[in-house]
Amino acid sequence: MWDEKAAARYDQWYSSPSGAFALGREIRLLERMTSGWPRRGQKLLEIGCGTGVFLQVLHRAGFDVTGLDRSPAMLESARERMGDRADLHLGDAAHLPFDDNEFDFSVLFTVLEFCADPGLVLREAARVSRKAILVGFLNKYSLYWLTMFCWPGRRGGVLKKAHWFSPGEMRRLIACNLGRKAYKRRSVLPGPVFTWRNIPPWKQLNKFVWPIPVGAYCAGRIGLLDEPPKTPLYVWKTKPETG
Repeated sequence: MWDEKAAARYDQWYSSPSGAFALGREIRLLERMTSGWPRRGQKLLEIGCGTGVFLQVLHRAGFDVTGLDRSPAMLESARERMGDRADLHLGDAAHLPFDDNEFDFSVLFTVLEFCADPGLVLREAARVSRKAILVGFLNKYSLYWLTMFCWPGRRGGVLKKAHWFSPGEMRRLIACNLGRKAYKRRSVLPGPVFTWRNIPPWKQLNKFVWPIPVGAYCAGRIGLLDEPPKTPLYVWKTKPETG
């Protein structure tokens, strides 16, 4: 399913007007959900890195990034995008070729939807991560899902083969496989595709990162240390007073 043509279609979607708009919102969600994570000297693994779109964002944010994907075609595109800025591996998300606690953080963005055993993939991510995991997933309880699957004539492509998660289902999956960990979720893109436009009123509707899982795309941050981050970013808008 993830051959050269699929890799090309993946990047072409993000170059289209709707795809570029959606990518901007997803990047904002990614930045919001990782804003409390320390960066310098922190090793981050993106599981299912695809063509490296989000890996590039994470590298620019300051993480030492490693990417893994099971598709040689996707990984080749990631190499072209990232060059020597990322350590890239061909491998299976259900059997990660890394030591326990090798990374500080791991990210899975639209990965569990395509896994035969998403619980096993979550456990593997937790095994190799010390501090936290971020899971991004397609929301079954969204207007995007409704128009994708119920609108007459919609084909949907590869997304119709995915397992879309409800927010409750994702929460239960995490609890069953990782225990009752600290969990925070947010979402973006509350409307269907025709609202993914940079014009009023849709621009205003989509500018928010929603604190409730109403959007087409959700992200859940799973804390593995059961303690709040100690070095949040952007706390100070001006320099703190001294003396």
